[in-house]
Amino acid sequence: MPIHLPETTMHSRSTPERTHSRRDMLLGGGLAAVSTALLPAAAVAAESKPAQGPANRIAVSTYSYWRYRDDSKLGIEECIDLAADAGFDGVEILHVQMQDESNPALQRIKQRAFRHGLDLCGFSTHQSFVSPDPAFRKKNVEHTIRCIELAYALGIPTIRVNTGRWGTSKDFDELMANRGIEPRLEGYTDEDGFGWVIDGLEQCLKAAQRCGVVLGLENHWGLGRTAEGVLHVIQQIDSPWLRATLDTGNFLEDQYRQYKLLAPEAVFVQAKTYYGGGTWYDLEINYDDVAEILQGVNYRGYISLEFEGKEKHETAIPKSLAMLRAAFS
Repeated sequence: MPIHLPETTMHSRSTPERTHSRRDMLLGGGLAAVSTALLPAAAVAAESKPAQGPANRIAVSTYSYWRYRDDSKLGIEECIDLAADAGFDGVEILHVQMQDESNPALQRIKQRAFRHGLDLCGFSTHQSFVSPDPAFRKKNVEHTIRCIELAYALGIPTIRVNTGRWGTSKDFDELMANRGIEPRLEGYTDEDGFGWVIDGLEQCLKAAQRCGVVLGLENHWGLGRTAEGVLHVIQQIDSPWLRATLDTGNFLEDQYRQYKLLAPEAVFVQAKTYYGGGTWYDLEINYDDVAEILQGVNYRGYISLEFEGKEKHETAIPKSLAMLRAAFS
């Protein structure tokens, strides 16, 4: 269908009108120059700056309140209330913290967040594919698919997944004492382990696509301890439904180099703080530098606080939020 323009735009104007138009433009330009001259220098400088992208929204993981501590076994809905009171934009749910996975319970959680004006933006799950036992790996594939479906029911667009680890450490405390490094199972290689991880995650991709839930492979010990390990899996699988969850607290060496490597693949970022001293270790993180790295790859997603210090959450979490707001504004 042709577009019918107003008659005045279809015919050329007369010469007097064109002259008048040029005079108006000249006068307007002069006034604009005068107006700019009268502006304070700071305002002129601000106007000349390139436009910045929107600030990253800040979430909090329910782990920040719960943290596996016997004296802090809060439910998900209680953590949502605390997050709203603190002024966060969203909540990341720690799956193992959930006491009830029935659909009515999931919908109550979703409604609670909605009434507080909070997004449910992440679902932090645990799995391991690093085992020579096919039955063990199959069980973890089924568990991961179940977590994808839970995220879908909650309206959450991404879940954190792990490669898993060899399991040769006595417990997590021993693993942390060894800076996340543990010996391989005797008779097996990292190449074996990566093959199991890739096969396991590939089996989860159809469910991820069906539910619209992106798997975010985290730098979370085991074969995902380094950015190179996480990227190896992502590149081998090569699917838009598998990307990275970047945890700022899980690179114990050469952290900024590794942030830069993983940042282009990140769909979710977990930001650790350690007020009162770290539970397992202290890590100095300059979040202004982290923000600059993420801005450099145009990361627009959530920054989710994982508080992992010894200070009480009542004081440490508001301080963490204020610091992250300043860094990612």
